[in-house]
Amino acid sequence: MNLMDMVLVFICMLVFIIFILVGVAFFT
Repeated sequence: MNLMDMVLVFICMLVFIIFILVGVAFFT
């Protein structure tokens, strides 16, 4: 796994976490 793949996975995880936080903030 090269550096670009790691960066891509990190960005995807970050976006996923942001979506969860926005969803929780929106529904509460």
